[in-house]
Amino acid sequence: MIGQPAFISIEPTTACNLRCPECPSGLRKFDRPTGNMKLDLFEKILGAIGKQLISIHFYFQGEPYIHPDFLKMIQKAKNQRIMSICSTNGHFLDSETSKATVQSGLDKLIISIDGTSQEVYEQYRVSGNLNQVIEGVKQVVEWKRRLKSKTPYLIIQFLVVRPNEHQIGEIQDMGMRLGVDEVKLKTAQIYDYHNGSALIPEQDLYSRYARQTDGKYQIKNDQLNQCWRMWSGFVVCWDGRVVPCCFDKDAQHQLFKFPDSSMREGWKSVAYVDFRQRLLRSRSEINICQNCTEGTKVWI
Repeated sequence: MIGQPAFISIEPTTACNLRCPECPSGLRKFDRPTGNMKLDLFEKILGAIGKQLISIHFYFQGEPYIHPDFLKMIQKAKNQRIMSICSTNGHFLDSETSKATVQSGLDKLIISIDGTSQEVYEQYRVSGNLNQVIEGVKQVVEWKRRLKSKTPYLIIQFLVVRPNEHQIGEIQDMGMRLGVDEVKLKTAQIYDYHNGSALIPEQDLYSRYARQTDGKYQIKNDQLNQCWRMWSGFVVCWDGRVVPCCFDKDAQHQLFKFPDSSMREGWKSVAYVDFRQRLLRSRSEINICQNCTEGTKVWI
């Protein structure tokens, strides 16, 4: 028996201002079409599935704040009492946008800061400006204070890679000084990890991969033939393509397309059922599942 999805991710846009080395948006290496989700498509998604949703994650590929109607999407979700979560690189949070973000009703805002100095930060967040992001954090904190708002719950997320792992203590101190609600450490997914990578941390605790006796690397955690995501929600790309999860960055496993198929029909479609069965049989059959390390994130 298949229930109904309770959580979905929305991709407002595939565009990004940065060029991060392990991101298709940053590398400009999509094989699928790129663009912005139209507001009326988002409204149709809410109309079709909004009443049963607990939360919407407004991120997949791209930088959400590039979308001109992004905060309108947040407001429309809040009008239906759906929890909203956004992840951003933080470069667009000037005073006006930060105020609008707080007023939109966004529940949780994750701002990526992957270094405490510009020299370290830009090794992963290529073309990024650390001072600009820090100023954005300050603006959100200030507008929460001025508007007497408890939301958005503000998180600094630190993607632990070899160039910045020595700054873990410093990012925790920075978070306290800035007045955010939480600092979260996240392990990094590496595409070509088998032969090692200059991004894999030296500290084993913060690495998804372990070096073997032959010098090769493999994923540390056991890859069981199961995945809660396949029965709880999905990702809707900017053009309505529905893919199983956030690991399918290039939409290689399109399960259906909305509104060509209804949400109810697509969720229980032959393609979706077949994908779930393949996963339960052996995740080795599905390329995006072979480098999935769900559950290996480190939280503070």
